[in-house]
Amino acid sequence: MSMFRRSGQLLAALSLLLALPPAGLAAKKQYQEIEVTDGGNISGRVTFTGELPVDAIDRIAINKNPDVCDEDGSGYREVVWVDVKDGALRGSFVFIDKIASGKQWGEPQGEGYLVLQEGCRFRPWAQVVRPGKITIRHADPDSVLHNINTREMIGVEKGRVVKRTMFNFGQPDPGDIIKKLKPRRSPFISLNCEAHNFMFGFMMAPGHPYAVVVGEDGSYSIDGVPSGDYTVKAWHPRFGIQKTKISVSAGATASADFTFSDSE
Repeated sequence: MSMFRRSGQLLAALSLLLALPPAGLAAKKQYQEIEVTDGGNISGRVTFTGELPVDAIDRIAINKNPDVCDEDGSGYREVVWVDVKDGALRGSFVFIDKIASGKQWGEPQGEGYLVLQEGCRFRPWAQVVRPGKITIRHADPDSVLHNINTREMIGVEKGRVVKRTMFNFGQPDPGDIIKKLKPRRSPFISLNCEAHNFMFGFMMAPGHPYAVVVGEDGSYSIDGVPSGDYTVKAWHPRFGIQKTKISVSAGATASADFTFSDSE
């Protein structure tokens, strides 16, 4: 009787082990929203130094819908991949890496998370969105067909980017289409219009609200940060990732600046 009981216990233990996922496949912990009292701030500036790369700006011929897309009548669109003014590296993102818990996601301003296609441009060029529902708006005349290709940029941290299509669809008519944005392996996202080869943009869809796009002067501020030690990262789609470690104290402001150059 004892032998059968031991056999049953062994089988039960084996069944439990088989039911558990391997360590490498364990589910990632979800960000936990908590009440943050007397939180600290992180602020700084993202800048560029040195000569601009030769491919900082592309000049692409407008061969489709020039009546709408050719704003200045030049026949070309300047696509500014590296946007620098007075040293500020605009179009950069700054975020806290792997923060486990903190403030609640606030409601987005205006009409929610929105990708606007207007004047044959994605507006804004760079934005942070929460994973989930997002509105794709065609705001050009009905003579214009847009085709948005949204791709997850996997491998940004390692400098070897592979793009996975999240959704790709034609939008021939003005109006809104709601899509679900679900990054699997990376929060970094690129946009392009396959009907207009001069329309591009970028998004970041992190698992927490501690991410921002820098202002026109390259400055940024992240508030409501629980006191503790963090890794803060800056991402520019052309130059990749920089990171630094900082300590945030309750009610205080910690500083983290980032400087990119073409020599990196």
